[in-house]
This record gives sequence, C-alpha cells and structure tokens, in this order.
Amino acid sequence: FTSDRFDNDLDEVIERAIANNITKFGLICSQLSDLDKLLKIYNRYSKDMFFTIGVHPHHANEVNQKYLKKLKEMININNPHAIGETGLDFFRNFSTYEEQIFAFEEQIKIAIETKKPLFLHQRDSHDDFIKILRKYSSDINKAVLHCFTGTQKQLDDYIELDCYIGVTGWICDAKRNIELRKTIKNIPLEKLMIETDCPYLIPKDLPEKPKNNRNEPINLNHIVAEISMLMDIDEDIIRKETFTNTKNFFLNPN
Repeated sequence: FTSDRFDNDLDEVIERAIANNITKFGLICSQLSDLDKLLKIYNRYSKDMFFTIGVHPHHANEVNQKYLKKLKEMININNPHAIGETGLDFFRNFSTYEEQIFAFEEQIKIAIETKKPLFLHQRDSHDDFIKILRKYSSDINKAVLHCFTGTQKQLDDYIELDCYIGVTGWICDAKRNIELRKTIKNIPLEKLMIETDCPYLIPKDLPEKPKNNRNEPINLNHIVAEISMLMDIDEDIIRKETFTNTKNFFLNPN
C-alpha cells in the first residue's frame, strides 16, 4: 500500500476489498524511508491491518550500524506485528551478496531479541537462505515464506523448520508455475497463508484485468478459488483456516 500506485485511490481499494469479505490487510515495509507513509496508512486503518518493519534485500546496501540503530529504535517505538520483509534475492542482486547476508542476519537477530515473527523473502537464493535460517531456527519465534514459488525440496526444508508458507496469485499461472501447482497439496493447511503481494503479481488468469494491471486485495478471492481447486479442499475451509493462521502468526507472540 505504500506504492505510489495506490496514492490516488487507496480508500476505494480498501473499501472494495472489505465489501468482498477481505477484512484484514498486511502492510509490508521494505525500507526505513517507507515508514512515515506506512504508519500514516496504519494509523488510519489500524483495526484492519497488521504491519511490519524491516529491510528488503534490494535495499540491503543501505544497512550499516547507524541504519540498524535507527531500525531498532523504530521497531521499539512502533511495535510492529513482524520484522521484514527481509531475506535474500540473488535474482536481481540490487545489493551485493555480503550486504544481503549481513542485513538478513541482523534482522533475524532483531526478531529474536524482540520475540517477533519474521516476514521472509527468498528468490534464487535457497541454499544460503536455508543455511542461515537453520543457524537461528531454535531461537526464531515464527516465520512465513512470503510469495513461495519454490520446489518440493525447498518446501520440505521450510516445513521442517516449522515455517508458514505464503502463496500468491502466481499459483494461477499454469504455464510458469507447474511444480508448485503439483506440490501445493503438500503444504499443511495449518501452515498455509494466502496473499496478493499487490500491486505486483496480478493473477494471470483474471477474467477482467484492470487497464493499469495493478493487483489489489480483492483478488484474494480469485486466488483462494484456484488453491481450492488445486488442493481439492472446500473454499470456505481454506478461507477459515488461512485466516486463523494469519491472525495467529501476527497476533500471538508464541
């Protein structure tokens, strides 16, 4: 929601979603410069939202000791529901390998220190990513693999560490997402979370796409229908279970 693509009509976007039974929203932080805008949105809609504070791997090159001190201050002052979005992204490599590893590990330490869940990003970096998670796994409160698009082997690694698995509208792309569409049945329902990652990752098979190709929370309904079909589980059961999972993840400290 901090994307400038929502600057002119965020109220309408949220109203549309609520009218279609989407009643909670994840407000995700990617760098400290997002924070003023993010907190204004959160303060306006706090009863409807969970929010995070953290640094996306794309911005890991901004992280130094001074930045970390500020990050910790903002977390202590504002008490987010989770730490992130943090992790590793070796697909785009906007930050170096060393910068990403440092920023990721430091944010894991903050999450452990504050006993908060981790909102995680991993792209083309599984081996290093899982090695770091395993290093800290006994102390991590909870973690969700946001926007999971990986293999069965990767899924097994994350489930072994008791991670939640976030699935987006990427699941609706039958051509590019063959493996996940086969293995989604192997995600335990009690570990499944569903998201849009708006304004990105608009479901490819939406019957009517907006001209601006912007993804919105309302499309969560379409994603649920696809997951229901692939998992062969009733839509209402998936809605109920994933909603419970999400509330437990963001609201329950243990």
